[in-house]
Amino acid sequence: MSNLPASRSEDIINRLHGLHPKLIDLSLGRLERCLAALDHPERRLPPVVHVAGTNGKGSTCAFLRAIAEAAGLRVHVYTSPHLVRFHERIRLAGELVTEDALAEALAHVEQVNAGQPITVFEVTTAVALHLFASVPADLLVLEVGLGGRYDATNVVERPAATAITSISRDHMDFFGEDISRIAWEKAGIIKPGVPCATGFQLDAALPVILAEAAERGAPLHLRGRDWDVVAKPDGTLEWSDASGRIALPRPGLPGPHQVENAGIAIAALRAWNPPWLTEAAIRQGVAQATWPARMQRLTGRLAALLPEGWELWLDGGHNAGAGVVLGQHIRQAFADRPVHVLVGMKAGKQVPEFLAPIIPVASSLWAVAEPGQHLAMTVPGVVAASGGAAHPGGTVAQALAALPREGGPARVLVCGSLYLAGEVLKLDG
Repeated sequence: MSNLPASRSEDIINRLHGLHPKLIDLSLGRLERCLAALDHPERRLPPVVHVAGTNGKGSTCAFLRAIAEAAGLRVHVYTSPHLVRFHERIRLAGELVTEDALAEALAHVEQVNAGQPITVFEVTTAVALHLFASVPADLLVLEVGLGGRYDATNVVERPAATAITSISRDHMDFFGEDISRIAWEKAGIIKPGVPCATGFQLDAALPVILAEAAERGAPLHLRGRDWDVVAKPDGTLEWSDASGRIALPRPGLPGPHQVENAGIAIAALRAWNPPWLTEAAIRQGVAQATWPARMQRLTGRLAALLPEGWELWLDGGHNAGAGVVLGQHIRQAFADRPVHVLVGMKAGKQVPEFLAPIIPVASSLWAVAEPGQHLAMTVPGVVAASGGAAHPGGTVAQALAALPREGGPARVLVCGSLYLAGEVLKLDG
């Protein structure tokens, strides 16, 4: 758990949990009522780029923000979940929301809502929109919380552009396992006449996105048809669309999957085509983008537990699509030395599907869970779900101590859950 003292904002958020029996209840009526009582902040926002998808939403938002800030813009950002503190979810004109501003906005929305039923995510979205409407900025990067069509962020009627990242199976308790149904939920952010950019999609997802865009008259910008981005052997990129080619530096976020996320961000901005968007800003933004727990190298207290020359890496990937990406990254970028994988997952996740691409390329696999990890699957549960491929590792620190030391320097990758990632960031300092 965090060593930070409880704050006024955390006290209010804890109190708000009592206003609705469900943590998640995908519908818009409660939030629309609350926003009306707040004088519709969702109608008083700077231009919005709205981002949905299963994997890569946060990274795409990071590229969008970095490109806009490289152009000199003041950028609001709304993302979820947070890793260490709730304040990470709301960035106002380039800076994380302060405790005073967050607590004041929470208290105001709580008062306006007057005890009526509403979920915590709906309240915090209302808080974010209220803050975004109150603080001057040039752009709002808005990440979907869950799904898209009935997600609380989908109250913005006309964004400047939308983006849909890779779609795969996740949150099956809400959307089932049918990729076309999941794609229908994600495609719900597409708005009439508003350009939408998307990367490569599974065969079952693409027709749904195409149909939604056609029905709403939204220009759709598809990778491989309308734009493309190619990674060169030296790690640099080449972007291309009908308007020409742009040579890009190595992305600030590592991993082959970040090539597509950077490409989707560029495609969404180019489809919108604001006057501030220049090739220089695109290059600088791609190179400078940062996002925690996305193939992040750790160098703090946990890393110090490893032998000299070893590396500790962290990634929040936790579903089947992310497993494919992580397996590819281990096979390519980490091929020069052994890779030990520590995996801890949220209860209810598809552990076998996530681990299937990772097991063949991992030198060893260890099941872990931290005491403060939200809804953590037990270590024996992960071991069983792995088909016995994983060793019982206990906590991350215990697993690091148990790793085999022979064979020279190695890498350790901790993955499987954003909640685990948050605990690891706290532990690493």
